[in-house]
Amino acid sequence: MDPGPLLTSPVTIQIHALAAMSALFVGLVLLFRRKGDAPHRLLGRMWVTLMTVLAITAFFIYEIRLLGPFSPLHLLAILTLYTLLRGVWFIRHGEVGKHKAAMRTLFFAALIGAGIFTLLPGRVLNETLTGGAGGWLPFAIAVALALAIAAAYFRNRRKIDGI
Repeated sequence: MDPGPLLTSPVTIQIHALAAMSALFVGLVLLFRRKGDAPHRLLGRMWVTLMTVLAITAFFIYEIRLLGPFSPLHLLAILTLYTLLRGVWFIRHGEVGKHKAAMRTLFFAALIGAGIFTLLPGRVLNETLTGGAGGWLPFAIAVALALAIAAAYFRNRRKIDGI
């Protein structure tokens, strides 16, 4: 591991990466623990804050330019903010099922799905984790881990949801 590529990146990318890694950890805890109690609410607020930081910092990252300075990741950031707002609105209005669906979608699509692509060769996180020698291996490992997390979650969903 070589922290150099991340530490020499613009501060926006550093904040974005820290928010993403923190949101991944908090999100995994939320995904696999009991729902609805005080620790869940506290961790949920932390996760929403981290995801908000993640989405906002994404607007200032222009490494991939497909349409002027913008990329599909900027659209994902907008959708993330919208879904966060909806998820919070749902739970505050007692719509637990819709809240769960919104937050799970964000975790699996915006955090895990988009996060996997940060491990492609030549990206900062790939360079940081492998010192530039990893090639496709980190991406392949991330895909395998994401599939394992999804399988474990969906296999145990009734138990996880407290049903």
